[in-house]
Amino acid sequence: MKTYKLTLTIVLFAVSVALFGQDYAFKVMASKGTNEVKSGDAWQPLRTGTSLKSTDEVKLADNAYIGLIHATGKPVELREAGNYKVADLASKVSGGSSVLNKYTDFILSSNSAEAKKNRLSATGAVHRATDKYAISVMLPESQHASIYNNKATVTWDGSKVAGPYIVIVMDLSEEELIKNETPETTYTIELADAKLANVPALLVVVKSKADPNQTSKNYVVKRVKPEEKEKIKKLMEPMGTEVVEETALNKFILAGFYEENNLIIDAIGAYEEAVKLAPDVPTFREAYDEFLLRHNLKK
Repeated sequence: MKTYKLTLTIVLFAVSVALFGQDYAFKVMASKGTNEVKSGDAWQPLRTGTSLKSTDEVKLADNAYIGLIHATGKPVELREAGNYKVADLASKVSGGSSVLNKYTDFILSSNSAEAKKNRLSATGAVHRATDKYAISVMLPESQHASIYNNKATVTWDGSKVAGPYIVIVMDLSEEELIKNETPETTYTIELADAKLANVPALLVVVKSKADPNQTSKNYVVKRVKPEEKEKIKKLMEPMGTEVVEETALNKFILAGFYEENNLIIDAIGAYEEAVKLAPDVPTFREAYDEFLLRHNLKK
């Protein structure tokens, strides 16, 4: 009997902790503008990472934006100026996938003030650019170069070498498969291209068109192995259709998923899309920059 009572007490305590941990309606994932939240009688600035209770109210400024994640894992974007009672917003939420909270919590913790402080205080950072390589490409080292999706976004620092640029994609024996010119500092490799479809691993190099000696080093991009691809697919299944819609917030959440699963190139692509879909929302650009710094992909 004593054992039963002890077990019941532990179970009830665990349940109460879980309930307490979900004592919010939404978390603020992104914010643009002078938005405010009223919790009680006073209005306060709305900050990324804030937990909103059902009794709270938010005020969206003109030309502003708020990206929220509901406790059930449902992403919600607000763009129309005005006051919103959190209880009313929550009442309109249907569906959701609680597994998304794992990745949104990962994003918030990775971009917290404490995380940034720890990164800045870290020593022995790797500086990728050298005198030998004038162009610094923001791709990971080969041990982290696996990709799940069929698009690899390649970006580089154009501050030292002006465009246009030549992007060359090769196989591991350095046989040229694709060669394209671009005036931009970003390029998307379509891995479904017939020239690349049966190549498991690629080399990518970026050069100045005006001076081919101004170049990046060769970077590896390799498809995940079939068994690993199946594992990732199963990890994504619980998300359901919640992040299918082409929104900046959904791409932001996917970036967190990819990063936590060490799919750095996929995360880069998701961040690039988030910034492109909402170029006016600084949260996404700042989080992307922090991600690049965190992984030593830029100075």
